[in-house]
Amino acid sequence: MKLKAQIMTADAMDRALKRMAHQILEGNEGYQDIVFLGIRTRGVPLARALARHIREIEGVDIPVGELDITHYRDDLTEIDYSAEVHEMDLGVPVARKNVILVDDVIYTGRTIRAALDAISERGRAARIQLAVLIDRGHRELPIRADYVGKNVPTSRSETVSVLVEEIDGQTCVNLYEKD
Repeated sequence: MKLKAQIMTADAMDRALKRMAHQILEGNEGYQDIVFLGIRTRGVPLARALARHIREIEGVDIPVGELDITHYRDDLTEIDYSAEVHEMDLGVPVARKNVILVDDVIYTGRTIRAALDAISERGRAARIQLAVLIDRGHRELPIRADYVGKNVPTSRSETVSVLVEEIDGQTCVNLYEKD
């Protein structure tokens, strides 16, 4: 893949996340009963960043959990049904909570569909909302984000890559052209 453009710098990402934190507080009339669930891998540090911004704004700590959707994906070609599936600990309760699902990029919507299935197996949330850093379009399912850092119209031959310091050693959003 060839780098086409840097869409966001670390500072731009931080500003977008701070704005999203304010929008989440407004959309939920405060912080009561909010929990963040970051979709592994890069949704987790983004969820932590949103929680940090809310701590700076309101002085409260919002619980942050991790969601692994691997077993809920609809694009797995081979599943070993004999494998033992262990209960996934989200790290936060979801029953009767306002769950803010956090991911780096929304594209077709299939990752979010899988995340909704995973959450519903662990309790009935009062409400589930979606926060994404980048919305690149091309939805295949009727799913939309409630909170978006940046809308980036793309072609299907392009890829959006969110990089975060904790995982990638740098923080930015890049746009690549597939070879």
